[in-house]
Amino acid sequence: MGEPSFVGGDWGTSHLRLFLCDAQGTLLDTRTGPGALEAGGRFSDIFESLTARWEQLHGRLPAVLCGMVGSSIGWTQTPYIACPAIPEQIADACVTLRGGFHIVPGLSCRNRFNSPDFLRGEETQILGALQLAPALRQGRCLLCLPGTHTKWAVLEDGSVQEFLTAPTGELFAVLCDHSVLVGSRHGRVETRIDAESFKEGVAHFNAFPHAQLLHRLFECRGRQLRGDIAAPAAAAYLSGLLVASDVYGALGVLSSSIEPRSIYLIGSSDLTQLYSTALAVHGYDASRVEGAAASRAGLAHVHRRVAAGGGA
Repeated sequence: MGEPSFVGGDWGTSHLRLFLCDAQGTLLDTRTGPGALEAGGRFSDIFESLTARWEQLHGRLPAVLCGMVGSSIGWTQTPYIACPAIPEQIADACVTLRGGFHIVPGLSCRNRFNSPDFLRGEETQILGALQLAPALRQGRCLLCLPGTHTKWAVLEDGSVQEFLTAPTGELFAVLCDHSVLVGSRHGRVETRIDAESFKEGVAHFNAFPHAQLLHRLFECRGRQLRGDIAAPAAAAYLSGLLVASDVYGALGVLSSSIEPRSIYLIGSSDLTQLYSTALAVHGYDASRVEGAAASRAGLAHVHRRVAAGGGA
């Protein structure tokens, strides 16, 4: 474990995670705080408050932040880099707030449906995955970054060629919190994902894969009414339907452009396990990269390039 070299941060819509890291991105300490939506115009005050102890111990350190902190609701708006984008372009397009303080830009593309698509924060996880899984630097690979807005990205020799967004996690949350499909309006919906109920949802989706998802969602209610599944398992069944639909749709439009079975999952262990289960149905044994580790490795990569004079 080395000496503190920089402060990295993933400042999303709902949460802020700050990392005290050495030059290689090894985690030395961490802090959490409010997301960009709650922060409002208090970004500087929040950051200074959370890092005050680190500054007392180690002096003022360089900082690299990614995520919604660089959006229109963030600290300062950073540009989107159009795909295809190589890692050096992303690092070099960082916006400097002050000396030694940088915000990573997002990415944009026209997706396979000829629609504008955008991401922020995931580009840093992709940069980190390229450091943690060197095999990604050669050939064509498909990345899946599951979350509120799941991202599917095609890489060629380490360059982000294109990506596709699916609001899988957001739709799951909305249906759990604001519909009667998985439970009563008058009681708290259990959103713990039971593995067997999730697999059942995946299996039922894949039994009729060409059916529109809209025509499948009421199953969560109907199967409860008939006694096929218990109410506490309905959320997991819904998750299975949604993830299976996400996987089936993404493979249908993107898998032909990658090397056979070359799929990587980047994210939390619980989410990547769900997607790994759904991908296995289609014969894919996906490699997994831990999301927080990828974020830190990506932030460290940007820090080293900027410190060497290659970035803003």
